[in-house]
Amino acid sequence: MTDIKNRSGEQQAALAGGREELVRQGIELLFFAYRDFTAEPDAILEQYGFGRAHHRVVHFVGRHPQMTVGELLDILRITKQSLNRVLGQLVRQGFIIQHRGAADRRQRLLELTTSGRELERRLSEPQRARVAAAYRKGGAPAVEGFRKVLLAIIADEEDRRRFEPARR
Repeated sequence: MTDIKNRSGEQQAALAGGREELVRQGIELLFFAYRDFTAEPDAILEQYGFGRAHHRVVHFVGRHPQMTVGELLDILRITKQSLNRVLGQLVRQGFIIQHRGAADRRQRLLELTTSGRELERRLSEPQRARVAAAYRKGGAPAVEGFRKVLLAIIADEEDRRRFEPARR
């Protein structure tokens, strides 16, 4: 195998161009994958008059019962006003309940109701099936590679730390 240092300028340019194409193709693959990943849940959300912001709130509250509004804001990185609109709608329609914190009464702890858990299941079921099928098709080395790539795309160190084995 020829060492990259010993390649001609033309060969190095071709390699760099190939990498550029792979990067562009990776970005395009992410767009197509996200479109298909969200299509089924979007149709379900539409039945309730909800959007993707509602899905994200239901997902994270379902994954982290008793999380605070502040923790949810940190994850979603949206304004309080945007979250209050979405969260208020989910609370009014009986999908999420809010509790006051035992130690700090100012805290609002969030939890899915029975209806909220059912909605979360309906939204995540097609996504879990899609990801599980892709994992089976790709195999263990591809799954680990995919995980490494996604973690490397996440810019925030604290967000990456959420997926360390000890934190799960």
